[in-house]
Amino acid sequence: MKINYNIELEKIIKEIEKNKTKPKLLLHTCCAPCSSSVIERLCNYFNIIIFYYNPNIEPYEEYIKRKEEQKRYLKEIKKDIKFEDCDYENEEFKNISKGLEHLPEGGHRCHECYKLRLIKTAKKAKELNCDYFGTTLTVSPYKNSQILNSLGEEISKQFEIKYLYSDFKKKEGYKRSIELSKEYNLYRQDYCGCLYSNLQKNDIK
Repeated sequence: MKINYNIELEKIIKEIEKNKTKPKLLLHTCCAPCSSSVIERLCNYFNIIIFYYNPNIEPYEEYIKRKEEQKRYLKEIKKDIKFEDCDYENEEFKNISKGLEHLPEGGHRCHECYKLRLIKTAKKAKELNCDYFGTTLTVSPYKNSQILNSLGEEISKQFEIKYLYSDFKKKEGYKRSIELSKEYNLYRQDYCGCLYSNLQKNDIK
């Protein structure tokens, strides 16, 4: 049975409004376009720290391009949002992808990639004394929100920190991200980020 994670997010927000608090959220982001509508939706309820951890992105020049675009967007919107950087760690992604290289986009390799990034986010959130950790990945119609939230819940128990349930594509979140990308002239890539998705995009076997 599928869970409506947008409703779960709205429950969390309602509780925050009721308590008149503004929790600290470490928000993993993959790129500026995906973060745009998510930040817009959450910034009134959370003190957000953007966490750019994407060891899957190749080549390295693409990784840097997306990171710099994320930083530029945060400067453009002029909100009190911090940016937390980290090492590239591409070998970490290569290690979890061994034996899964030829799986189709959206399959088990992608789920392992979600897990890798969410674990890193949870660990960093604990280190920074955040109240929640979460990810912008659910804004994409190409990412499985059921899998992402299930992993987030599992990891939250493992590291004893709250996970922010979400399905950011709901309430026209994905559509809004496209609108904001046009408004701020954001670089929108045409593949997920990893070598394998790029090959698949170009139909290279």
